[in-house]
Amino acid sequence: MKASKQERAVHSLPEYLDMSAAEFLKKDLLELRGRDLSLDASQVQRAGTLCLQVLLSARKTWQSDGNEFEITQASQELFDAIRQIGLGPVELMIAGEEI
Repeated sequence: MKASKQERAVHSLPEYLDMSAAEFLKKDLLELRGRDLSLDASQVQRAGTLCLQVLLSARKTWQSDGNEFEITQASQELFDAIRQIGLGPVELMIAGEEI
């Protein structure tokens, strides 16, 4: 008999997703691996390329694991950072948002 999936994890992203936050973000995400995940990005005021790469890697990891991954309530600052590196909301699985 297959074990049931754990409850969806909800995690709030910090205000500053800069280089100094990347290692902490990676650690936090790894602790949530194996569960469906919603990341609340409403408080993000600055997002750097390294943290965006961590989020993109996490999305791909969750997808390959067969788990759901989404970013919700993304701030305008997060959208702006995504645009600056040539990505869109689809690449990071931002739920229900248009930029």
